[in-house]
Amino acid sequence: MEPIRKEDLDQEIFDMYDYYVHGQINRREFVNRLSKYAVGGLTVSAIMAYLLPNYAEAKRYTPEDPRLISEYLDYDSPNGGGKMKGLLSRPKDAKGKLPGILVVHENRGLNPYVEDTAHQAALDGFVAFAPDALAPLGGYPGTDDEGRTMQATRNRDEILEDFIAGFELLKSHESCNGNVGVVGFCFGAWISNMMAARRPDLKASVPFYGGQVGAEDAAKITAPLQLHYAELDTRVNAGWEAYEEALKANGIDYEVYFYPGVNHGFHNHSTPRYDQPAAELAWGRTIEFFKKHLG
Repeated sequence: MEPIRKEDLDQEIFDMYDYYVHGQINRREFVNRLSKYAVGGLTVSAIMAYLLPNYAEAKRYTPEDPRLISEYLDYDSPNGGGKMKGLLSRPKDAKGKLPGILVVHENRGLNPYVEDTAHQAALDGFVAFAPDALAPLGGYPGTDDEGRTMQATRNRDEILEDFIAGFELLKSHESCNGNVGVVGFCFGAWISNMMAARRPDLKASVPFYGGQVGAEDAAKITAPLQLHYAELDTRVNAGWEAYEEALKANGIDYEVYFYPGVNHGFHNHSTPRYDQPAAELAWGRTIEFFKKHLG
């Protein structure tokens, strides 16, 4: 059987996968819906295996990378989950203190893709900290399906407090110059939007294809925003018009980019939703934005 190619799959398959990983349909319904595409020797199990993350092949960096100094730090989040943990990564050859980037994961904990993103931010000249919202439950369990199930048991406002506490740790860390921005993906984009409204000392916020905040919170935003959306991500994009109205009404400094022909999760290099040109363009814009606002 020939390997599955992204361009050979109907867009509805990617839409259904998005519904599944965001809890809008359960696994049984996802499998049942996929069955109509199991034709010509293509099985449901083969489609599912193709759609799910492949961290073994996709992993780009390790904490032992000689270009980096990486460590896992424990910290307290008294208004959130209590005892927390996250990955801190910074360039080994750094001279002096660096600006910081808080990296916020999706709805499944600190998986290898998000760790890679933190390492990439460090290689780009920042000190990066990526907390794990699953730390109070034992940490990221090794699979995204288990991670989603675990994260769904936590209160999202308490998770927000966990990342705010992580922001405080990063801001005061001896390697950081105190200028900190946040980048978040999917669920992490909601955290990034909320932090822009909650923390006047946040220097910049970059949400990738995730939940917007209401008009009341939008009015409190002080950090400049750079927002990234996928053209085919109709679920998330449905909230953009109202959010943009609120940003404009309150004079918020923002810039927004829509990437044509790509799906939700296009920055995640571990799944077939990954789109290399869009991901590299979006990340390049992200780094330039942080350099501009963090110094």
